[in-house]
Amino acid sequence: MRIKALIAYDGSRFYGFQTQHHTAKTVMGELHKALRSLGISTQIVGSGRTDRGVHATAQVIHFDLPSFWDIERFTHYFQKKLNPFIKVRRLSLAPPHFHARFDAKSRAYRYILSPMPPTPFEAAYFCYEPHLNKRLIAQALKLFEGKHDFTYFMKTGSDTKTSVRTIFRTATYEHNGRFVLYIEGDAFLRAQVRMMVDFLLKISRGELTITQLQEQLAKKHRYSTTLAPPGGLYLCRVVYSTKAALI
Repeated sequence: MRIKALIAYDGSRFYGFQTQHHTAKTVMGELHKALRSLGISTQIVGSGRTDRGVHATAQVIHFDLPSFWDIERFTHYFQKKLNPFIKVRRLSLAPPHFHARFDAKSRAYRYILSPMPPTPFEAAYFCYEPHLNKRLIAQALKLFEGKHDFTYFMKTGSDTKTSVRTIFRTATYEHNGRFVLYIEGDAFLRAQVRMMVDFLLKISRGELTITQLQEQLAKKHRYSTTLAPPGGLYLCRVVYSTKAALI
């Protein structure tokens, strides 16, 4: 039977979501390990990959479970194997055709900035930026909306057929003294969001301009290729059509 699960994880504890060829600890590796310990051998598919240090509050995965398992009982034992850095927020039966990656219509990320210096216990969970020009960041962020070729906003070595992506919506808001960027699109390239945020921070600091952002987005000139720290980034939403069994 096909299972869909909504999971959250602390990315600072893993070398990314996807299983690596070496012995690095990954989210998918821990998920497979937990299933094997329960006598289950199956493939896990995620809605997308997150890099080392990047968190998720709403990653979606699917896998097949032997039909003799009771869902509630399985969830209990599965979670016990994943504690404490991976949390199963919801787990349920899905249609046999459900695919966590290909059925996703959009994905959304939040990036958390803080003008307050972090304690040692907070440093891996937001980006410290003492002098934020919130108005300028919000203005620049809106320029990413729409359909663009993000060739100049992806990490080199990306394995993708096309670098064209559509950003459906962006927003900024404040929460508990922190400044949050929200970016929702059909899909994202490798390190795309972190490169976008880093450019915004350089505009905020006066190191780059909105005009330069427009030029890089139009592939006229590449002004910046550095990335914002991974700890501030959270995969926070994956949207599916009703037909694909929305979680």
